[in-house]
Amino acid sequence: MAIAVASVPETALAARDASRGLATLDSATKDAALLAMADSLEARAAEILEANERDMEAGGQAGLTPALLDRLRLDEGRLAGIAGDVRTIAALPDPVGETIEGHRLPNGLDVRRVRVPLGVVAVVYEARPNVTIDCSALCLKSGNAIVLRGSSTALHSNAVLARVASAAVTSAGLPEAAISLVAGGDRDELRLLATQDGVIDLIIPRGGEGLKAALKEHATVPVMYAAAGNCHVYVDESADLDDAVAITLNAKVQRPGVCNAAETLLVHSAVAGEYLPRVLSELRESGVELRVDGRARAASGALADSLSEASEEDWATEYHALILAVKVVDSTTEAIEHINAYGSGHSEAIVTGSAASSRAFTTAVDAACVYVNASTRFTDGGVFGMGAEIGNSTQKLHARGPIGVRELTSYKFVAEGSGQIRE
Repeated sequence: MAIAVASVPETALAARDASRGLATLDSATKDAALLAMADSLEARAAEILEANERDMEAGGQAGLTPALLDRLRLDEGRLAGIAGDVRTIAALPDPVGETIEGHRLPNGLDVRRVRVPLGVVAVVYEARPNVTIDCSALCLKSGNAIVLRGSSTALHSNAVLARVASAAVTSAGLPEAAISLVAGGDRDELRLLATQDGVIDLIIPRGGEGLKAALKEHATVPVMYAAAGNCHVYVDESADLDDAVAITLNAKVQRPGVCNAAETLLVHSAVAGEYLPRVLSELRESGVELRVDGRARAASGALADSLSEASEEDWATEYHALILAVKVVDSTTEAIEHINAYGSGHSEAIVTGSAASSRAFTTAVDAACVYVNASTRFTDGGVFGMGAEIGNSTQKLHARGPIGVRELTSYKFVAEGSGQIRE
């Protein structure tokens, strides 16, 4: 495994060479390597958790926010979950070689579209050590080599996780450069990684707007943005209000520092007077800071004087914290317009008893994942049965939503004939 020894171009070239071997591996070999990875994560848990504790201590001293510290933290339960996800990925069908479709031309030529690996995938990420393993497992299952570039925040965690994973899969027969890690923290290093044309086939960033801006400035290789999540819950006039309370609380409170947590609550004016005093009280009891428009304040009852006024900026903000913006709207159409104006295209939810409202919402809302009577917190590759995810794409070309093994493949046309020539 390359780790802060070889240069970025040398690391990328080694990964490209490894990718050519990975593309031809049989499913049994890849699956055995992934199972070895999962076993090693559990066997070396003490070593991994000790490294993570060093990062947590440094993060606390550096003043990282509670949300960032939550992303950074590993414990026995989380590590066991990561190992379990690797085993789930190993059990998935191998996408490589799968025939997507095929047909026979009038001249007898058989044409098939067949899944193939992308080649070398680089993942750039911040403060999420689980990404080191999730992304490595997904890339190896789909026949890709991976180059990881974590942040200095998770330096020790990423280093030991990559070392453990690489040693395990190499012992199972995979190329040594199947998993590579570059140190992280150096902007010149990021620029080099993003300009390896013809060597790195795709870069996937997982991080804030600064990381995305840096890649947009420098990248000459394709980028698939695992985008931010400015997610909404809309409570329609026909909603079951008990369900609406439970969904709103779960979407905001269950884990506020992740990209599928709700950041704005929209409420139909017909139920605002009944619903808002109840839900805002429960949100406040859960420690949520509430930023409301004038109509929401007027409908909030005894809480009105204690609520902050929402600004234009609030509607467009992904808080990653226990903060929620609240707005009253007069129709499903108005809710959809607000979401399409301010949302990031990640995950949006409607709580409704109306088939017409449900259909309008799922048809018109421009997002990768749209929910009816369910929390936005379900947007996750593991929850969707994909084992894990590299991220959630809000783009519309190549992949959208959770990025799993199939999204890490391309395809080629295979044409088989019996001597046909074109006249």
